[in-house]
Amino acid sequence: MIKRFTLALTVVALMAGCSSGVKLDDVPVEDKGATSTMGGTNPGANTGDAGQSGVAGVNLGQAGRDGAGPVGVARIVYFDYDSYVIKSEFQSLIEAHARFIKANQGRKVMIEGHTDERGGREYNLALGQKRAEAVRRSLGLLGVPDSQVEAVSFGKEKPAAQGGTEDVHAQNRRAELSYR
Repeated sequence: MIKRFTLALTVVALMAGCSSGVKLDDVPVEDKGATSTMGGTNPGANTGDAGQSGVAGVNLGQAGRDGAGPVGVARIVYFDYDSYVIKSEFQSLIEAHARFIKANQGRKVMIEGHTDERGGREYNLALGQKRAEAVRRSLGLLGVPDSQVEAVSFGKEKPAAQGGTEDVHAQNRRAELSYR
């Protein structure tokens, strides 16, 4: 009896010591429908005329200058440190991409998850994948078919900026949408 208790206590202690504060299996996406509850500012998002709803319109008939996505809509979702939870300020960006993808059924989007340089390679690959999957799930909740979306991780291998400052780290914690 004492051996079992000691073994169980040892297993619990080992599991607690190996765990991370980040719960990578929790789903950070909520189904709130296609309405926007956007408030505040969205750095890098569409700055066009937003009308009463607070969400700027998207020209669904044209692709961007490079023929790759909606006109005037940012393609990067930024994340907090050690997190893959999509901030509410990026919801209108995701909604605009969802409208574009649904209107262009022949187009596919690749969501690339990235991290800053801190942490191990394997952990960052997993976190980058969780970031890409969070955006993919958000698009799916807005009606985008899985067949049009692919989520991949580059971890810390493709930084957007070089350096060790917090500003640089913040630029590297992202998910990028690229169209094919």
